[in-house]
Amino acid sequence: MNNLSEIFVTGIVFFGIYQIISLISVHLLKRKLIKAEQYERVNTLEIFKPTNEEVNSYPSLKWGLVALMTGIGFIIIEVLGLLNKDFIEGRDTVMPFGILLVSISLGFLIYFFIVNRKKK
Repeated sequence: MNNLSEIFVTGIVFFGIYQIISLISVHLLKRKLIKAEQYERVNTLEIFKPTNEEVNSYPSLKWGLVALMTGIGFIIIEVLGLLNKDFIEGRDTVMPFGILLVSISLGFLIYFFIVNRKKK
């Protein structure tokens, strides 16, 4: 488990460094474009530019489903912990995190299927 935490922390550090370098480079490019008076090209330099221009038409439905499924995931973890005392014993157990991530993913998938059905 110690190696996993070291890998996780290293990944976070490198991701942070990448984000900082990306922000600085985009800022410098925008500054050069403004000095060159190419104002229409400044807005094209976005770090997280959405590829899909669709508007989220049901934001409360999405986050409500995610919150509901997260709560259901926590309830499942608690029930399994009551049924089996060894289920959540120690720091090395990964099963509760897996249950939580699967339930959150199910919330997003349910939202996706509902929105796709409404479009048709």
